[in-house]
Amino acid sequence: MPIKNRAAMFLLAFFILAAAAPQAKPGGPAADPSAPAWPMLKHYDQAHIAQIALPLGGIGTGTISLGGRGDLRDWEIMNRPAKGFAPGAPFFAVWVKPAAGPVKIRALQGPVELYQYEGASGVNKANNPNLPAFREASFDASYPFGIVNLSDPDLPIKVRIKGWNPLIPTDAERSGIPIAVLTYEIINTTDQELTVSVCGTIQNFIGRDGVKVVPSKNRNVFRKGQAVQGLFMKSETAPSDAETWGTMALTVPLSEDATCRTSWLEAGWGTSLLDFWDDFRDDGRLSEREAKGDEPRASLAVQARVPAHGVRSFPFYITWSFPNRTAWASKPLRNYYTLAYPQAWDAADKTVPRLPELEADTAAFVRAFLESDLPATVKEAALFNLSTLRTQTCFRTEDGKFYAWEGCNDKDGCCWGSCTHVWNYEQSTAFLFGDLSRSMRTVEFGSQTEADGLMSFRVKLPLTEPHWGKAAADGQMGCIMKMYRDWQLSGDTAFLRSLWPKVRKALEFCWIPGGWDADRDGVMEGCQHNTMDVEYYGPNPQMGLWYLGALRGGEEMAKGVGDAAFAKTCRTLFDKGSRWVDANLFNGRYYIHKVMPPKSKEDIAPPLLVGMGAADVSHPDYQLANGCLVDQLVGQFMAHVCGLGYLIKPENARTTLSSVVRYNRRDSMQDHFNCMRTFALGDEAALLMASYPDGRPANPFPYFTEVMTGFEYAAAIGMLYEGLTAEGLRSIADIRARYDGLKRSPYDEAECGHHYGRAMIAWGAALALTGFHYSGVTQTLEFAPLNGRFFWSNGQAYGTAELKKTGARLTVKISALKGELAFKIFTAGGFAARTFPRAQVVKPGTEAAFELTAGK
Repeated sequence: MPIKNRAAMFLLAFFILAAAAPQAKPGGPAADPSAPAWPMLKHYDQAHIAQIALPLGGIGTGTISLGGRGDLRDWEIMNRPAKGFAPGAPFFAVWVKPAAGPVKIRALQGPVELYQYEGASGVNKANNPNLPAFREASFDASYPFGIVNLSDPDLPIKVRIKGWNPLIPTDAERSGIPIAVLTYEIINTTDQELTVSVCGTIQNFIGRDGVKVVPSKNRNVFRKGQAVQGLFMKSETAPSDAETWGTMALTVPLSEDATCRTSWLEAGWGTSLLDFWDDFRDDGRLSEREAKGDEPRASLAVQARVPAHGVRSFPFYITWSFPNRTAWASKPLRNYYTLAYPQAWDAADKTVPRLPELEADTAAFVRAFLESDLPATVKEAALFNLSTLRTQTCFRTEDGKFYAWEGCNDKDGCCWGSCTHVWNYEQSTAFLFGDLSRSMRTVEFGSQTEADGLMSFRVKLPLTEPHWGKAAADGQMGCIMKMYRDWQLSGDTAFLRSLWPKVRKALEFCWIPGGWDADRDGVMEGCQHNTMDVEYYGPNPQMGLWYLGALRGGEEMAKGVGDAAFAKTCRTLFDKGSRWVDANLFNGRYYIHKVMPPKSKEDIAPPLLVGMGAADVSHPDYQLANGCLVDQLVGQFMAHVCGLGYLIKPENARTTLSSVVRYNRRDSMQDHFNCMRTFALGDEAALLMASYPDGRPANPFPYFTEVMTGFEYAAAIGMLYEGLTAEGLRSIADIRARYDGLKRSPYDEAECGHHYGRAMIAWGAALALTGFHYSGVTQTLEFAPLNGRFFWSNGQAYGTAELKKTGARLTVKISALKGELAFKIFTAGGFAARTFPRAQVVKPGTEAAFELTAGK
């Protein structure tokens, strides 16, 4: 059944499932008239906040994480991951004085988790366990917004800690600001006025990033700027080319009644903390201390009156600027964000006046997405995984280009080089930040593709370095498909033309002697290094469908630049390959790998053999063979995203994904043996990387017993595209149930490292369920014929679509929240396409409203 004609079935199935499933609780106390206006998706109670760490920071800037209990953890602002790094035990505290009654002081965080109580010298696994804290805590979540709710029956206040950073699709500049905005909302629960002070304390740890220590004599000064006042932190001695050299700031608005100490008392034992606590307890204000020590702590306090049953906000801003990044480069690079914000003070003083506009635009995006008529787990998976763009997984260099690790280890990046076979999967960047996505294509084809078409699947930096010179079959074919996708979404044919010679060469590279398809029959038989980190030998569905998708994309791009002969070549090979794959790899249930080893290494083109797989290529182990691979149809998934149609028989695609559910899904991992890394265990449900219902080889590919979310999403979203909606949504729900705040952070889906890039494929679920496609080339907009309100984005603009079916008519309203979208043709399956005499252009403040009638 064609995709367009299944739209109604999609909608019915997922609404039935959604109605039967428990719904996420709304954020914030509903009965409170001052409840936050932020759009929130999910509520985590006190039993499910231990692992929550919301990364606050911009694209390419690094982050500080707001913990589920209100603590600030993982200070990852100095160009490397730093899990668990909280230098100087930073904290915020509140001082409360009623008109009559004793002063109360609390650290602005919830209770320490019970499992953290044990330690060789007392509690040492939690931040500031020695400070009195609130008894009760919960967390309301969306992204990039997070709210910690604190309360205590012994206190006359409740507190909401609201953390965020601007995130505005299509605007990487305003989404790339090095700031963590923390607003402490104090809610007076009594009948009398309260005097309240909120105080933040952080250490000037410049020169120390959680791993490296560059001896540095640091100093803090109090400043007043155009918009803010507060603490500016610098180093007097750190080398200016060190990754840990830079500045930090803790500020508040100029209008606030602020006091500070730029240094704490330098003393032994617990005297420094005691001196601070006594000073703050005295009147809620701070007194200066003599500057001593090389890494001085500093504190900034704001005092105000809070009326009876009133609410008062205390905003604080943490900003930073650390320009030098090494990553995997042979020499230091400069961070793009530091061009606009060379000092941390610049980030605060320039940004704070714009915060109302930035917050409104961020909330408008999140609200539009969360109000889409999609299942909550789909919205959660898509939205929460966007946090990866802001972590140390990703960065931008001085020229604005976007690069990424695969993920992050605790203290360093994991797997270098914007690895093509990993970043093939993710869809968030292209559909939300098209310019960043196209910068990756510029690097892949414009820089890393040789004259013969070899594309290095890992990028050395700086780009002047000699290329790595190794090719990945899935990585290279996926980049060709992404080039087609980005061309279609942008409509920028000049961009395509500029890279087309290398795109064509990258496809022709398949046909070199000893290559992937040396006999040019549309089937990959050669040595295929791939995302399983080994080489496969012989035709298989994973690489085979990436290749078929690249041939289809190549055909369409060739037509777009007037290369008719090459378009015909691609089509001929696609037709032959598609028929062969269906006839020879489909076993009636799923597609298998026919292992066809070469006689020797001499039969393999040297760039194809990376050397991470079989030692004896004539008798290779680490093969998929007859296994049922979880993401064997990832190429078909990508073809659906791109609007390239079916690469194989539709009925085989549906049967295959049904088999993945049948053979790979586990309701519980309790009885599952795993010989590698553990990403799911106990009673958690998951899709295994592979199963072997007909018996397995002695030593299959390395990861076959594992579970990894990016691959699970590839299968689940494929199910959505093929009409297996309940099965696909269940698999997505299984993933998100594992990231429940208690066991794992909902903002950190791991694979080979934290914040793994592949997991951002989750955005594709929204594409599958809405049927959204856009071609800027033909100016065609497409949705499935649904009822409801849905978010759309193409990387250059975003907005909403309202669709209503009434009998044989479909009423459509398209509006834009940011950017412009032009279309001449609108299609929805089962309805006659609407062609307009001139392009409909929607931009903020306008909408296009029209009707379609049933028919073809």
